[in-house]
Amino acid sequence: MKNAMTVIFGLLVVVAASSLSMAAGQDLKGSKDHPLLTRMPNFFISEYKDNEFDSHRFIGRNKQPIVIEGHKYYIGYNLNKGAAEPGELKIRRNIQDALKKIGGEVVFDDNFNRVSTIVLQKEGNETWVEVRSFNNKYRLSIVVRETMQQEVAASAEVMGKDINSTGHVAIYGIYFDSGKSEIKPESDAAIAEIAKLLQDDGALKVYVVGHTDNDGSFDFNMKLSKDRAEAVARSLSGKHGIAAARMDSYGVASLSPVASNDTADGKAKNRRVELVKQ
Repeated sequence: MKNAMTVIFGLLVVVAASSLSMAAGQDLKGSKDHPLLTRMPNFFISEYKDNEFDSHRFIGRNKQPIVIEGHKYYIGYNLNKGAAEPGELKIRRNIQDALKKIGGEVVFDDNFNRVSTIVLQKEGNETWVEVRSFNNKYRLSIVVRETMQQEVAASAEVMGKDINSTGHVAIYGIYFDSGKSEIKPESDAAIAEIAKLLQDDGALKVYVVGHTDNDGSFDFNMKLSKDRAEAVARSLSGKHGIAAARMDSYGVASLSPVASNDTADGKAKNRRVELVKQ
């Protein structure tokens, strides 16, 4: 009898421990909270993605959708079994308040669809946070905004071959901040290769053509693409001594994509400067 009671007691301990483990929930292997936010009490991570470069479609100011690219995190939290539900509004307000305390701004909040967008400027980074909340779970999509670093820039020799065979060449490796036309210093290598191309072939005249993706208004992108093309031409003339008469600048916004604008990779390919042989 005593042995039987010991066995039964042991089984009860195992069952209790198993139930406690199930109730507490286990974080998905390899997952972790984002550095900006601790989790709500009694929640565990059920979904997790950490992509070095990706995009997310946020709802921004004036309820306008905006695609933000950069380091993307997706974290899904589920409530532990048996824990009291905090309510979806309490979840959203907690996350909003936590980010507001460190300088975040709520740019969109929809009680009907239970979604909020918060933008944080901190230590030189612009971070976009979307929270979608329910009574027993919530989902965070977080993107630290940045420009994809193009790791391969065409040489003057390759540019020349493309121009001679197709009449144009797409130049990657020329960088601008989002919505701006000032050339970033890391563009120097690509512009130097364009200058070498024009120096090696003194008879070559080109159209410098700016291209954008389809984010933002068409009219804005049309002007932006022309301003960027003009900035490249000025750099070639001012820094490398290429005669301005050999270059005409134009912008075509998103009228000539080389890839789909439905993906971050496609958008990156569409944001480019092209040289077209005159």
